[in-house]
Amino acid sequence: MRRHLTGAERMLRQTGIRIVNLVRHSAIALAMVMSISACALDRVGNPKDDTATAAMPTLAPMLERVLPGVVSIAVSGQLSAEEMRLLRDPEFRRMFGLPKRVQPEERRFLVQGSGIVIDAANGTIVTTHHLVDGAQDITVTLADARQLSGRMVGSDAVSDIAVIQVEARDLVAVPLGDSDALRVGDYVVAIGNPFGLAQTATLGIVSGIGARNPAEPEGPFIQTDAAINPGNSGGALVNFRGELVGINDSLIGSAVSNSGIGFAIPVSRAKQSVDHLLGHGPSRP
Repeated sequence: MRRHLTGAERMLRQTGIRIVNLVRHSAIALAMVMSISACALDRVGNPKDDTATAAMPTLAPMLERVLPGVVSIAVSGQLSAEEMRLLRDPEFRRMFGLPKRVQPEERRFLVQGSGIVIDAANGTIVTTHHLVDGAQDITVTLADARQLSGRMVGSDAVSDIAVIQVEARDLVAVPLGDSDALRVGDYVVAIGNPFGLAQTATLGIVSGIGARNPAEPEGPFIQTDAAINPGNSGGALVNFRGELVGINDSLIGSAVSNSGIGFAIPVSRAKQSVDHLLGHGPSRP
């Protein structure tokens, strides 16, 4: 026969149940806290933390594809009669700290710049006209240090575009992009050989579309703050996909340093000149 609990006994039983439940819930809560704490400690101290192994943002993969397609160009030749007349001017020589008399070696010039392989199978390289103007000898140095003799295919003073050709195997061409799709603020990378420093890349943005270059009558140009220094002329301006969108042309400011205002010939305009030169050979008047 079941015995009825007294009021005091019922109260004690209910109190015991509440204590058991409280202990049980506390144990669950403590276990959860310990688990969360362990995860946090593991995230801080474990070298396998996601943030430690996450890939750093980099342009290296793109540049590894593009850099082999940008070459160094050395041009030598004989100074023109007009250039020699200027060089013999005593005031000109005094201004530039040259000896009073013209030295024999000064009758020739040697300049360096950059070029871009646009057709690997045929060894076709595009560069700027002002770099190769008057050239008697053109030496092309590839990214793998091979030195090749360049042959002038054609040069256009109006568009400041020239095409030269080399004979070599295993060339790498830079794919052409769409310069008409560029917007102010797009990231671009200028690649070339400034001051003889081969395979140099500088990062910037498109600062202006359809810009006019005070030093060049022909236009329009892509304006960029990517550093373009002497020796970059004829080099590549590429987007983040590694596509050629411009040919580095000139800068405003000091002749020996970048001022943050550089100009590149849009690839859409350059392609028209290249097609003309490849189809008709000699330079356009």
